Amino acid sequence: MTAPVSGLETVELPEMPSLSRLYVAAARDAARKLVGRASARVSLPRARHHVAGVRPDLVKMTEYQTLLGETKRDVAPAGYVHTLAFPAAMSVMGREDFPLPLLGMVHLRNSVEYLLPIRYDDLLEVWAWAENLAGHRAGTQVELVVEVRHAGNDDVAWRGTSTYLAKGVYLPGVDKPGLNGQRDEFSPPAPTALWRLASETGREYAAVSGDFNPIHLSSISARALGMRRSIAHGMYTASRALAEVGPQKGDTFTWDVAFEAPVFLPARVCLSITDIADDDGTWARSEFVGWNASSGRRHFRGTIARL
Repeated sequence: MTAPVSGLETVELPEMPSLSRLYVAAARDAARKLVGRASARVSLPRARHHVAGVRPDLVKMTEYQTLLGETKRDVAPAGYVHTLAFPAAMSVMGREDFPLPLLGMVHLRNSVEYLLPIRYDDLLEVWAWAENLAGHRAGTQVELVVEVRHAGNDDVAWRGTSTYLAKGVYLPGVDKPGLNGQRDEFSPPAPTALWRLASETGREYAAVSGDFNPIHLSSISARALGMRRSIAHGMYTASRALAEVGPQKGDTFTWDVAFEAPVFLPARVCLSITDIADDDGTWARSEFVGWNASSGRRHFRGTIARL
């Protein structure tokens, strides 16, 4: 077993937590965390959660590949690994000593290193913890780190860092940063793809990912959490862009994405992918950007790069 992250106690979970139960518990605890935030904790749990004996679900993985447009292969897509390990991160955010309400969290950024291929029949271990609690001009942000290893192997196969924002939640003692400059101007390039996302897109992705966050499921449940209507999962749009880059990315790569504006469903999203080669002409990385086809507002942007 690997050495624990410095200063964190390892909490052994008997199995991967149920996301539906975590969301139910989050709904129950949301009011308590919001009402009590004046005296809320301003520190993160000093614990990391560990789940052993995790295997990909071949049926779910195939459904994921079909929905996202990934080639059906034995190697798990990077986005599918995120969905497989996501409940461990959710269980950290669902702890009583986690200072922010889980429901309504907004996904700001995601950074993935896919270091060793993970196949559908591999036995895995998952580790998850929270770090870098910080003020944001719109609330408070936090990073959730997840590492996936092959059982019995100390080398990290997949590492993901997700940055979330608790919008409108300001913790005492956590400074709110000022506005540092203005957002860069965006002029939409020529699109390489046009996505037509229906109202049920959030429910379809929830079915293959297990992420039934109410902000993605319907306009009614989204409005209850402050959204004007349901929004697409950030990881749906990021994973679909990753799939569009195609097999040139290989089995090991880095994948970074920043989410700037929610994709309210239904929607038409333009995508542009730019491939960049090394001096010898081999693929080095792809840069992608997605924007609203009507307004031109940028939704997300990112990079996939060879390791």
